[in-house]
Amino acid sequence: MMAFPNALPASRVPDPMQAPALRWGILGSGWIAEQFIRSVRAHTRQEIAAVGSRSPEKAATFARNWDITHVYGGYEELVADDSLNVIYVATPHNTHHAHVLLALNAGRNVLVEKPMALDHAQAAEMVAVARKKELFLCEALWTYFLPKFDVLQQLFDAGVLGEIKSIHTEYGEYFTRDHRIFNPALAGGPLLDLGTYPISLLSKLLGPAKQMVGLKQDDPSGVHGQLSIAMANAAGNHGTMSTTLYGLTPTNAAIVGTEATIRFGSEFNLPGPFELISADGSTCLRYEEPAGRHFEGLYFEAAEVARCIADGRFEAGQRPLTATLEMMHMIDEIRRVVDISWSQ
Repeated sequence: MMAFPNALPASRVPDPMQAPALRWGILGSGWIAEQFIRSVRAHTRQEIAAVGSRSPEKAATFARNWDITHVYGGYEELVADDSLNVIYVATPHNTHHAHVLLALNAGRNVLVEKPMALDHAQAAEMVAVARKKELFLCEALWTYFLPKFDVLQQLFDAGVLGEIKSIHTEYGEYFTRDHRIFNPALAGGPLLDLGTYPISLLSKLLGPAKQMVGLKQDDPSGVHGQLSIAMANAAGNHGTMSTTLYGLTPTNAAIVGTEATIRFGSEFNLPGPFELISADGSTCLRYEEPAGRHFEGLYFEAAEVARCIADGRFEAGQRPLTATLEMMHMIDEIRRVVDISWSQ
């Protein structure tokens, strides 16, 4: 039995302001691109140098609103800009495959919004191209770049929890009916959006599912409105996940091991506190951090991408490509179990 630690480890995340300043091109001009720019400019030295959109008008408006110098009314023109060090792909899920390949084939390093692709086959193709061309590629699942997740990773690596026996996760939000998440043509529904956070945690800590059962409820819009799954890995350890687009839930998680349990004091995927509790409940260590809002921490992933590219690395240790591919395998299995397909 491992001795329960006397203190939590300190975060090893470097100061984002010290990351090398790269020139970024933004591929896409939607809400997440705006959040990314706001966060990165406030907390790093990264240069948002160019934007490309589907039309000259949209690109010009976005560039004017965000004070971006280079404007491209097409994605091909953006990725052809040799002055850019990295492209951030911020378009809807169903276009990630085409847009990432466009950037990679133009010789650009890429950070792509989560999920990387619609399925494992698409993601595997993107990874293969990046590796062949020796270019950086990463899925922007920003949670894993947060300082609190570095502390958690140190606990996982040290085996403080013992054998992880179960993980319980959920994530729900409310969306108005005009949101893209209700659009079947854009691979809508919570699975590829909200679901990536809990599913990535299950995949990361439990590995592939040997057994899985699930339920979904379809929405009149044609997307799935909510779903739940229960899975077991090869050792029989359990994971549960529920996600809904009908309302706000606690968005919490518990990670239960034979030696200790981790419980979160706020949304597990956002900045905020957590507790490490001994198996018998007699000892508790608390990670203190103010609860954050969505996307407040996007700058951590941008800073790490800059460090990786400057160092000549082709993927980020916080979100390695194998982890992305494993998550996509689990998403494929969930789709099979609850019968979800994407519009083509």
